[in-house]
Amino acid sequence: MRKSGAALPVATAIGIALGIAHLWWALPAAVLAFLLGLRRDQVRPAAQVFAALAGVAVLAVGVVPGWIVLGTRFIVVAVGAGMTPWLLGRYWSQSRELARAGWERAERLEHEQRLTAEQARLRERARIARDMHDALGHDLSLLALRAGALTLAPDLAEPHRAAARDLRAGAAAAVERLGEVIGVLREDDTAAPGDGPADTAVPDLLAAAAAAGLPLTTRITGSPDGLPRAVEHAAHRVVQEALTNAAKHAPAAPVTATVDYTPDEVRIRVANGPSSAPPGPGSGQGLAGLDERVRLAGGRLHAGLAPDGGFQVTARLPRTAAPAGPAAPPRPAPALRDARRRTRRALRAALIVPLATAMTLTVAHRAWTYHLVHRSVLDPAVYADLRVGQDRAELDARLPDRRLPYRPTAGPGAPPPPPGDGVRCDYYAVTADLFVDRAGDAYRLCYQDSRLVSRDLLAA
Repeated sequence: MRKSGAALPVATAIGIALGIAHLWWALPAAVLAFLLGLRRDQVRPAAQVFAALAGVAVLAVGVVPGWIVLGTRFIVVAVGAGMTPWLLGRYWSQSRELARAGWERAERLEHEQRLTAEQARLRERARIARDMHDALGHDLSLLALRAGALTLAPDLAEPHRAAARDLRAGAAAAVERLGEVIGVLREDDTAAPGDGPADTAVPDLLAAAAAAGLPLTTRITGSPDGLPRAVEHAAHRVVQEALTNAAKHAPAAPVTATVDYTPDEVRIRVANGPSSAPPGPGSGQGLAGLDERVRLAGGRLHAGLAPDGGFQVTARLPRTAAPAGPAAPPRPAPALRDARRRTRRALRAALIVPLATAMTLTVAHRAWTYHLVHRSVLDPAVYADLRVGQDRAELDARLPDRRLPYRPTAGPGAPPPPPGDGVRCDYYAVTADLFVDRAGDAYRLCYQDSRLVSRDLLAA
C-alpha cells in the first residue's frame, strides 16, 4: 500500500480505534470513512486497513480477556462509524458515476434508435410511394389509352378531338412526372421488387400461407368491401409482416390470425405460440416500418408478448380515411435501467452488509463471552468450603482456571470490597446457564497479601 494512498485509510482506522475509548471520536471517524468511500482508488487500502483493525481487535480480546467488555462498543463503532459510512460513500460515488455513464449511453442509444426508426420510416414511405406509382401510374396509363382511343372515333367533332388529344398528352405527362418524383423517393429504397403489398386480398394471403405449410388457424368476420386503398394495403402489410415474423422467429409454432371487418374499423390480431426451436435473426426494422404504415393510415399497431408466452401483433385501422396519428415515442434505452438497477443494488449492499456484519460480530462476541463465562464457573460446594484467611496458593488448585473477564454488576445492597492497600478481587460465575434465576450472579473473592480476606455472593 503506497504511502500516498494510506493516509486517509490509516486516519479512519485511528479514528475508529479512538472511538472505542471515547465515543465522541466516532463522529470524525464516520466523516473520514465516508470520504474514504468516495475515493474509488482507495477500495483496496480501505479493505486492508479495516481487515487489519478487525484482526487486531480479535487478537487483543484473545490475549487480554478483560478487554471483551469493549467488544460491544467495538462492534458499534466499527460498523456504525466505519463500515456503514464507507459503504454509503461508495454507493454515493457509484450512483453518480453510473448515472452519468447511464445517461451518456442512454442518449447515444436513443440517438441510434431514432436513426434506425427514421431509416425504417423512410423505407416505408418509399414503399408507399412505389405503391402509389404502381396504382396511380396504371390508372393514368389507362386514362391516356382511353383518350387515345377517343381521338380515333370517326364521328367525334374536331374541338372534342383536340380536347381528347390534350387529355392524352396531359395524362402521359402526368405519368412521366409521377415517375420522376417516385424515382427520387426510391433512390434509397433497397427493398426487393414486389416487396410492397400486392393486390392480393387478405383471405388469399392467409390461404397461401396455410398452403405453404404454416400451422395457421384463421377467422375472418365481416366484409372488406369499400375499404380505402391505404387501409387495405396497411391491413395486407400487417398480416404479411406478422406471418413472416412468426415463420422466422417461431418456426413450427401454431399461428392464429383473426381479421374483423366492422362498420367502423378493421381489427387484426396475429399471434403465435411459444416455440422450442431457436428464432431466426431479425433487425427489428420491419415492425418499425409497419408501425409507420399503420400510423399513416390513421391506425394503431401493437407488437409484444402474448399471455401464453408467444408473440402477437395487433392493429386497429379506421374503415374511413383518417389523419395519421403521432409517431410513438422511443422507448427508454436499457442502459439507464441498468444504471438504476446497479445503483439500487449498491444501496441494498450499504444497508444489508453492515447489518449482517454487526449480527455476525455480535453472535461471535456473545459466543466467546459464553465460552469464557463457562470456564469461570465456581462450584457452589467449593465456594462453601472457602474460609477467610486461606492462602491463595492453597485455593488456586480448587478454583476455575479462568476468571470472569469483566466486573459483574451487583444489585442494591451488595457489600463493597474490603478496604485496605493491596486488596485485589477476582470474580467467578455462579452459573453459565442464561435461562435460570442465578444467571448473572457472581462470586467475589478478595485477597490481601495472598490471603483471602472476603468472600461474597453478588446478586445481579
